[in-house]
Amino acid sequence: MSNTLPRRTFAIISHPDAGKSTLTEALALHARVINEAGAVHGKGDRRATVSDWMAMEKARGISITSAALQFTYRDHVINMVDTPGHSDFSEDTYRVLSAVDAAVMLVDAAKGLEPQTLKLFRVCALRGIPVITVINKWDRPGLSALELMDLIADKIKLRPTPLTWPVGEAGDFRGVLDRRTDEFIKYTRTAGGATRAPERRMGAADVDENDRQVWETAVEEHELLSLDEADHDQARFLAGETTPVMFASALQNFGVAQLLDLLLDIAPPPSATTDVHGVVRKPEDEFSAFVFKVQSGMNNAHRDRLAYARVVSGQFERGMVVTHAATGKPFATKFAQSVFGRDTKAVETAEPGDIIGFVNAQALRVGDTLFTGDKVEFPPVPSFAPEHFMTAKAGDISRYKQFRKGIDQLDHEGVVQVLRSDLRGDQSPVLAAVGPMQFEVVEDRMVHEFNSPIKFSRLDYQVARRTDAEGAEALAGIRGVEVLQRSDGTHLALFTDAWRAKTVTRENPDVLLEELPAGGAA
Repeated sequence: MSNTLPRRTFAIISHPDAGKSTLTEALALHARVINEAGAVHGKGDRRATVSDWMAMEKARGISITSAALQFTYRDHVINMVDTPGHSDFSEDTYRVLSAVDAAVMLVDAAKGLEPQTLKLFRVCALRGIPVITVINKWDRPGLSALELMDLIADKIKLRPTPLTWPVGEAGDFRGVLDRRTDEFIKYTRTAGGATRAPERRMGAADVDENDRQVWETAVEEHELLSLDEADHDQARFLAGETTPVMFASALQNFGVAQLLDLLLDIAPPPSATTDVHGVVRKPEDEFSAFVFKVQSGMNNAHRDRLAYARVVSGQFERGMVVTHAATGKPFATKFAQSVFGRDTKAVETAEPGDIIGFVNAQALRVGDTLFTGDKVEFPPVPSFAPEHFMTAKAGDISRYKQFRKGIDQLDHEGVVQVLRSDLRGDQSPVLAAVGPMQFEVVEDRMVHEFNSPIKFSRLDYQVARRTDAEGAEALAGIRGVEVLQRSDGTHLALFTDAWRAKTVTRENPDVLLEELPAGGAA
């Protein structure tokens, strides 16, 4: 793969079952990276998608871990970071958004904007990531296109500016009107949506009688949108004021080619990044990168560990010695990998925007910076608001050493947040998670990787707020509140519910009680 091609790096965000893994497959199919899409809508003996590899993912048909897929399309390199969107497993999803320049927000045509999508959108807004919206599943009955535009404007406060408009209502998807060219892009179904869907572009005069009525309806609605000034404006899109909208059926591979083209045409390329000291690192500066994810267990044959890093500046060359900002020590990169789903291969070079994996990099943690030349340290990747809490104990006291090692390793990777206090002691740490499935992953890995059974006891807390040492002292003894310390030193006040958190905050105005990213009601 040429390393001089321009880059586009994006993530797909959505609520569970909106079709994210299906869209990932369809994009790879259209880019001719794979020959046939996995039938992710099936169960039982269905093929697994290339981006889903963990055993739990294959069994459940969901994306739990993030996979980085890289391919070329139209003389560009596309880095597509497929994110776990399941409502029960999402902190990793939030972290991945620190490594992308744009996001594709996938919306189910029948269900509209759902809670998990809104939480993920808020993280995009927090990070200033421009969002392209794809209305998916237009081949099934759903809301009207105009209703969906109103929902987007109301719920995320961005002005929707459709670039394609559906020809045919939801459930009767004939194709789309390309609002930039006024052409009809007519789709043809393929068997099971497993191969690229043929499409034909035509002018208004060439629309046949079978499609004439729905085409004229689409034209009328397109003209209404233009009168309402709902047309794409690149500056407003990059400023986070608008969201371009497309209509698609990932399952049928309808509208996927237009999305790939759109990403190349309007999604921003890698840009300058400001470090913790306010120093700007430009893409053309010396090499720098930051770690946004650490993953173990990709290969059951041996205990591997892969640290995913986003290249921020300069050119990476395998074997180069870089500096680990957290320790000041040199870090050798001869085991750098590129990742396509579960498959990895040695990567020789990488450019800003690329995602690379460092194998068995025990020293690297989520948020760490690597660099050459002038020292740079990028802002840490934040920890997000946990909503589920368990105490953990060794299931077999004779394996306590393995228990400690496993908990420390999973904490290191960011699989769960590990909280402790003098009162609870070190033998029974509190594990905090964005969703309960994270505990299932902890249990599975503790048993199979660390040979240490684990016992959980649920705690009746639902809300966490950041506080400080003074806050911990002031909150001690208050009913329905417990303050614990995270392994990074952050004090978290845990509350039984949102009402209790609000009450304690109101009654203690001088105590620091700050919401964490992605916290609060969806």
